[in-house]
Amino acid sequence: MIGPDADPDVDSDPFQARPYALTGGRTQPRTDLDIISLVCATGKRRAGDSGVLNPIHAAALRLCAHPTSVAEVAAQLRLSIAVTKVILSDLIHMGVLVDQVPPDITFSTGPAVLEAVLTGLKSLSFEGSSS
Repeated sequence: MIGPDADPDVDSDPFQARPYALTGGRTQPRTDLDIISLVCATGKRRAGDSGVLNPIHAAALRLCAHPTSVAEVAAQLRLSIAVTKVILSDLIHMGVLVDQVPPDITFSTGPAVLEAVLTGLKSLSFEGSSS
């Protein structure tokens, strides 16, 4: 059913399957991936591989020709992060994809940083208004 705000030219479910069907019922990836982890195709196949991937795995692999974040792959495939992590983990397990977890980054939440963020947000909210 198409609602009033739906765009009929945009396919909301490009793979026409439930998430559990795309992941074989699995909810946890085999590899620990972060949303900002970068994944990249290796260009290799494992010995004995038939070379045939299901459509969702093939689409994910094509998106990873260059280092790409898990979040970007999820957005391009229009899938949840959880489902995307399972799919990418499968590809890593097959040896056709490698992951690179970014180094631990510590974020400062000190008063000076929070004040700068607040100031920036206030300036953004006034740029578009004509008051």
